[in-house]
Amino acid sequence: MPITIALAGNPNSGKTTVFNALTGSRQHVGNWPGVTVDKKEGQYRKDKNLTILDLPGTYSLSPYSAEEIITRTYIVEEKSACIIDVLDGTSLERNLYLALQIMETQVPTVLAVNMMDEVAARGDVIDFARLEAELGVAVVPIEARNNKGLDVLMEAVYRTIEQKRKPKHLEIYSLAGKVDEDTLADRRYAYIQSLMETCVKKTGVQGVRSESVSDKLDKVLTHRFFALPVFALVMYMLFAMTFSENFLFIPGLPSPGIALAALVETVWGGLTDVVSVFLENAGASDWAYSLVVDGVLEGIGAIFGFLPLILVLYLLMSFLEDSGYMARVAFVMDRIFRRFGLSGRSFIPLLMGFGCSVPAIMATRTLDSEKDRRITTLLCGFMPCGAKLPIFIMFVSVFFAEGNKTLVLFFLYALSLSVSIVVSLIINRIAYRGQVSNFLMELPQYRLPKLRSVWIHGYEKVKGFVQKAGTVILAATILIWVLSNFNVQSFTGQNRLERGTVLSEMDNSFLASVGKTVAPVFKPTGFGAWRPTVGIATGWIAKEMVVVTLAQLYSEDVSEAYLEQYFASMDADALAELGFSDGIYSPDEAFDIYTEAVLMEGGDEHALSTIHADIPTKQAALAYMAFNLLCMPCFAAVGAMKRELKSWRRTASAVGIQMATAYIVALLINLIGSLF
Repeated sequence: MPITIALAGNPNSGKTTVFNALTGSRQHVGNWPGVTVDKKEGQYRKDKNLTILDLPGTYSLSPYSAEEIITRTYIVEEKSACIIDVLDGTSLERNLYLALQIMETQVPTVLAVNMMDEVAARGDVIDFARLEAELGVAVVPIEARNNKGLDVLMEAVYRTIEQKRKPKHLEIYSLAGKVDEDTLADRRYAYIQSLMETCVKKTGVQGVRSESVSDKLDKVLTHRFFALPVFALVMYMLFAMTFSENFLFIPGLPSPGIALAALVETVWGGLTDVVSVFLENAGASDWAYSLVVDGVLEGIGAIFGFLPLILVLYLLMSFLEDSGYMARVAFVMDRIFRRFGLSGRSFIPLLMGFGCSVPAIMATRTLDSEKDRRITTLLCGFMPCGAKLPIFIMFVSVFFAEGNKTLVLFFLYALSLSVSIVVSLIINRIAYRGQVSNFLMELPQYRLPKLRSVWIHGYEKVKGFVQKAGTVILAATILIWVLSNFNVQSFTGQNRLERGTVLSEMDNSFLASVGKTVAPVFKPTGFGAWRPTVGIATGWIAKEMVVVTLAQLYSEDVSEAYLEQYFASMDADALAELGFSDGIYSPDEAFDIYTEAVLMEGGDEHALSTIHADIPTKQAALAYMAFNLLCMPCFAAVGAMKRELKSWRRTASAVGIQMATAYIVALLINLIGSLF
């Protein structure tokens, strides 16, 4: 007969480590209905009839946060066969508060006292027999990271279920509903204190223990002045290992993230070539060929292209989280972020957004408050991810060749942070007036994470992204392909008569028609021509596509003659370094190489000269960059937003705020700039 047991515990108690150890790979992750909180469940690796549910970590059963509500509701109403409450043995006094609340419900309970290796290292001694007698439940010492004591724990669980053993009824349980919550809390802590005095023997003079390693590290890592520089260094290394093309400042040495991404790109490119040859040999029509290669494969390629970066970034983030360091970061940043309505935990996703919006948005799931999750998910779209940088670099090169390029780039990065602060303040004032972001966190001991646990965390993120966001990305990519490759003449037969294909040129496509219709809306911002407008739309596939699209639309500036002249002065080594096969100039390769290796790197100040007719002023160019910075992110990020917000309505609202913010800021930049 199938049996379900639930895991409960404080954050950082090792509950998830226990869950991973008990279930192994036989687990899956979903969502609790209506909230963006993980619902993890899996089969016990030694008994397929036993399902283990990992409840959200919480410090108490007080129904304030989404996690507390879920945990309380499940324990009180679902009545599982048994609750395993995982306690951190180094913080037993704090962890026992939740344990008392759980046992008060009279659900069969087993207490698993974790981190016993650290308890022993501190010299503390816990009298488990006495503690078990006092509480009336099985109390089992374990070391989840080392897989010690877990078999004994499960034996205790089976015995508890078989005997239908309920916790001992304590006198303080009868006080619930008779005294106010504060008095009841005081009584619980008083009882816990008496338990600690009788069941736990502490070392040191009069119970005062010597300074631990964690205490010594915290003198630096949470220091008023040193904390932020150290954190900046840690984050730099994290981003360098994920996104750097010159890892450890060695030219041409890719980081693990970039190396894996290049490998995936190579494999996917090879597969695309195979499919292309197959379709050509099969005599596929030009539209079918383009649909499969440019639509479907490009859409799937966009999904797979993010996976290495997500995997590497989350493996590193999980390592830092499990080590206890990220809790310190949240503690340090809370003093700053609380000023504009968020908790310190929001800083991590926003910072990750400088690398890639997709993992940044996915990281919002670690936030305790539903309010913070929603606002931070929205703000992640404002961050200047790496894919937006080619837009900035090209425009700075074309429009600010004689100006301070560095200052322009600095302005854009500062703008993203400033806008994020203002939008957060406005949303908190309008939608969440009176709601304060609670920040309760017990700083765990520093620990060396187990690689297996870190790997499971990273794998879950990648799997979740593919399952939930992948469909959005693929559908959106195909939609853009249809709009950019077809027009009315495609269906009347005129295109085939005139061009020999049903496909249209991009500047005659449905997308161009939409661009021409929408373009007047952008007249006040200074870039109200249809070609820049189309560039914004294709950028939703991937932000760097803005550069590629503009190069295609301003084809008179990127003619075969211009490309041949541009590359004529380069020798074979230079051509090979740019990407030409065997270092020989090829017209077939020239456009792609020019856009990817020249335009995106800002290497041609004379590029796209006719764009000045559509974007006539520097302030208009700056407004265009600002709009691309702040508007709806790529479809991959929107897919991640849908996954985290759990609703198309909320996702649409977030996108609407992003688009409105981008337009207002671009308008202000153009208007203010025109005054000077």
